[in-house]
Amino acid sequence: MRRSARPDPGRYPYLDNRAGTQPGPLPLALAHRGFSPGGGENTMAAFERAVDLGFRYLEIDVRASGDGVVMVFHDEDLDRATDARGPIARRSASDLGGLSVGGHGGIPTLEALLLRWPHVRLNIDVKSDDCVRPFAELINRLSAHDRVLVASFSDRRRRAVLQLLERPTASSAGMAVDALLKLLAPLGLAGPVARIAGVQALQVPETYRGVRVVTRRFLRSCRAAGLQVHVWTINERAEMDRLLDLGVDGLVSDAADVLADCMTARSAWPQGGPRGG
Repeated sequence: MRRSARPDPGRYPYLDNRAGTQPGPLPLALAHRGFSPGGGENTMAAFERAVDLGFRYLEIDVRASGDGVVMVFHDEDLDRATDARGPIARRSASDLGGLSVGGHGGIPTLEALLLRWPHVRLNIDVKSDDCVRPFAELINRLSAHDRVLVASFSDRRRRAVLQLLERPTASSAGMAVDALLKLLAPLGLAGPVARIAGVQALQVPETYRGVRVVTRRFLRSCRAAGLQVHVWTINERAEMDRLLDLGVDGLVSDAADVLADCMTARSAWPQGGPRGG
């Protein structure tokens, strides 16, 4: 029986971020909705900018179109991010692909993203119940289990996805399990709770409603329970360095260029650093 305090890289390769001759796994650097300083979040253009910087991990959101296709998009409605209005669930995938997302292309399908960069791993927030089955079916069809981490603010929805997947797939806790683990981790109960909940990672803000979530004690408790801790959304270089020094396992950032420079300076960037390697 495996006794390591870290997630089993054989069972959950997504979480095993190794490069070259590095003796152990590197912290995960996740580009939040790609890299879109001029707009166009969650578009192929934003993902390409992040990949060009050297990112191997992208944080994305998915919802279902009206015809049941898994689309990469954050909001329930189109109003904020596109030139259209109304719920995304009322449009076909073809219609959604033709919209303008901040002038940077249409809404992509998850399948297109998975096929475009086979080496890239995706942290996927499943945003809607109608996306659960088509999402699981797509991951099963493409055998993409090792390339994705299933996330959702809803633990019920996250568990529904995991039950439909045909192979073990990494997952991070939703809000309810996050809160429970924050409460119970100092008591040494994080491991049993994580196993019951089916999670291998926690993805949390550094503070929530004035309460500090990420502390040395919390990180020690999570590490002892075999849980990685990823912190969002960190955009300042000083904060990145401080959290990495504290021992977090990953950072999610809108400032992908800043995070790439931070990781490179710390010799924690795969393939020699951004823009090449």
